[in-house]
Amino acid sequence: MYLKTLHLRQFRNYQETMVELSAPKTILVGNNAQGKSNLLEAVELLATLRSHRASRDRDLIQEGSAEGKIIATVERQSGLVDLALTLRRNGRRTVTLNHQSLRRQMEFLGTLNAVQFSSLDLDLVRGGPEQRRNWLDTLLIQLEPFYAHILQQYNKILRQRNALLKQGSRGAEEQGSRGDSILESQLALWDAQLVTAGTRVIRRRSRALQRLAPLAEFWHRAISGSKEVLEIKYAPNVALEHDDPELIKLAFFQKIQQRANLEQHHGTTLVGPHRDEVEFTINQTPARAYGSQGQQRTLVLALKLAELKLIEEVVGEPPLLLLDDVLAELDPNRQNQLLEAIQERFQTLITTTHLSAFDRSWLNSSQILCVQAGHLYPQSPA
Repeated sequence: MYLKTLHLRQFRNYQETMVELSAPKTILVGNNAQGKSNLLEAVELLATLRSHRASRDRDLIQEGSAEGKIIATVERQSGLVDLALTLRRNGRRTVTLNHQSLRRQMEFLGTLNAVQFSSLDLDLVRGGPEQRRNWLDTLLIQLEPFYAHILQQYNKILRQRNALLKQGSRGAEEQGSRGDSILESQLALWDAQLVTAGTRVIRRRSRALQRLAPLAEFWHRAISGSKEVLEIKYAPNVALEHDDPELIKLAFFQKIQQRANLEQHHGTTLVGPHRDEVEFTINQTPARAYGSQGQQRTLVLALKLAELKLIEEVVGEPPLLLLDDVLAELDPNRQNQLLEAIQERFQTLITTTHLSAFDRSWLNSSQILCVQAGHLYPQSPA
């Protein structure tokens, strides 16, 4: 797939900007805080309907505007596709595909696929479990767009169950044993829904990691010169011994019963995939405890290269690669591994503050755009 045009209106610091992408590699060069990352973020939103930099749409819209818009033309094997995403301060989004408004956002997903790699991705290793869950969920949405609906369903049930637990913990104090029985009967309804939706999340996360892990482990061996062994393990909050939905549901129900008193005491749900973990180990040592930042960068680079390959295998077309100021973070060996893996195979958008990070052949084969205060200007390699 190939992103041909990108048009931004009132998005971040872009008032009205249209860019035609004319080469497999586009280098966005400029000082910090000029809008380089914003442009990559727009592509990420078209691919996943998520931003790893903002959780609220109002933060994506230019100050003083009621709405922002991202429009793109993508060339796929099946032909040209026009995409548009409208963001509003009130939070109500709309998406269009080939100028037709879509009722469900899920139908928009899967048209454009992209893998984002930024310095923030180091938090995949050293951050908390939530960051690893978000990373895995974002990948899954691209592999199987329907997963966005499954995850949304689960999170909605989780919020409502948590609200009931909070309300119940207060009400039980006032009503005594009668309050306990009312809470238990209401919780039983939510438990069944949580288990059904949660089991679907668990199984998909498990299957995705089973496919991704060998690819990441291969790349990690290559980058480290076979000196290190990476292992990736899914550590679900609910026991997963076999990919059997009925067995997972049974384990889920049993754990809910075991934690029932604790959940009511804390007023929150303690069982389910919202508490899953993804474990990375290098030479049998937890990667979070591994001292070297270089090792953590190698791990994340291996994950990103594995994502590219897995999406290409599942979708049947190579995704875009978005590199947000990461070359400066990588030593020459890791840079070479990354650039060699890309070659002409993946359309790549790269942000940088200096062109000196690239060799002459790369510069000559790339489209170079200078970014200044939300404006783009063509620049020669010289």
